Amino acid sequence: MLKVVRLWKCSQAEHEKLLRRSELDVSSAMPKVAKIVADVRERGDDALLEYTRSLDGARLDRKQLRVSEREIDAAYKQVDVETVKAIKRAAAAIEKFHRRQLPREWSTELQPGIMVGQLVRPLARVGIYIPGGSASYPSSALMGAIPARIAGVGQIIACTPPKKDGGVNGVMLVAADVAGIDAVFKVGGAQAIAAMAYGTPTIPKVDKIVGPGNVYVVAAKQVVAPNVDVDFAAGPSEVLIIADASANSAYIAADMLAQAEHDPAAAAVLVTTSSELASEVCESLEKMLEENPRVAIARRALSKYGRVVLTANLEQAIEFANDYAPEHLELMVKRPTQVLKRVRNAGAIFIGPYSPVAAGDFAVGPNHILPTGGVARRRSGLSVLDFVRLPTLQALTERGLKRVAATAERLAKAEGLPGHAQSIKKRLKER
Repeated sequence: MLKVVRLWKCSQAEHEKLLRRSELDVSSAMPKVAKIVADVRERGDDALLEYTRSLDGARLDRKQLRVSEREIDAAYKQVDVETVKAIKRAAAAIEKFHRRQLPREWSTELQPGIMVGQLVRPLARVGIYIPGGSASYPSSALMGAIPARIAGVGQIIACTPPKKDGGVNGVMLVAADVAGIDAVFKVGGAQAIAAMAYGTPTIPKVDKIVGPGNVYVVAAKQVVAPNVDVDFAAGPSEVLIIADASANSAYIAADMLAQAEHDPAAAAVLVTTSSELASEVCESLEKMLEENPRVAIARRALSKYGRVVLTANLEQAIEFANDYAPEHLELMVKRPTQVLKRVRNAGAIFIGPYSPVAAGDFAVGPNHILPTGGVARRRSGLSVLDFVRLPTLQALTERGLKRVAATAERLAKAEGLPGHAQSIKKRLKER
């Protein structure tokens, strides 16, 4: 099931193929997504209700699009007490971590008469996409909303696909309430992204859309990006594990399965210097698959985007990982701190045998809404900084203006902008 390749024998074309995963297939979804986005922009709620019926199998009317207070109250009664407690503990850990990211306003006098500074201003309204369908992701509600709330965002809304009976998973609703989401709407896929981007009579237009999703959600974000800020390609989950002969094969197999069970388009890759370990992982994974109720999903993911990559040495393994730029990177090696120094591209890094991605997904605190498809080469995961703007501040006295006048006037002249220079000269001549 898992293809084993020897990296040193790969051609450049084969090497590039190893780096592929589902985000690179987004072009195939684009025509359908573009049509849906245009339709929602044109017809608003009517289009949403039609797509919710045809794609999600849920028959709703306009008043039912928004989750009611009664449904939230019912969710608390449906969800067992221990699960509610777990959600609250996870929320506390996420809040504790993200509060440390909140930037501070500051100002300083660079020179006599020249004061500069930076302000911190939150976005007015943000939308969070929470995946649904074959699984429910209450943790995505926590990870998306809590940083936004810490940032001071004025209104936080969320969209999530409804079940066929028109309801929403109770655990997810509890998580949304704990996270401080102001309104949850029963809309999924590309149509949800379009609704938040352009607004409908029921769903308000937002300033930014964040959250993970399938290729249709990723494609929709690309379509609406000229009109609304979006986070990044947080698509199907992926893990890359760098391991040497000292690693525990059962732990590796379990972590690969944990990613593969997310989605048929998820990716799980082992990069190792040990052929013996590679064989053990394949054997362990086959046994674990038969015990997993999501075996069909996991097998499809592992067959399409699962890989075992053998490398000649650890340096080659690190180089491949940096090229891959995974969402999750696990370091299961004898000296992980030495490897860490050479890691450049990853959304989140997990060090050692007792740091599974699953722990970080749910309970540790750092955000699990992370860049996938190689986007970790150019940006980090979701944080408080995604929900604030940092306007700069400048206040000059006459003395301060005199200090920079010659520099500013010279550059204004070099750029052919005499009015710029005049705006400075006029102030100083009048004195």
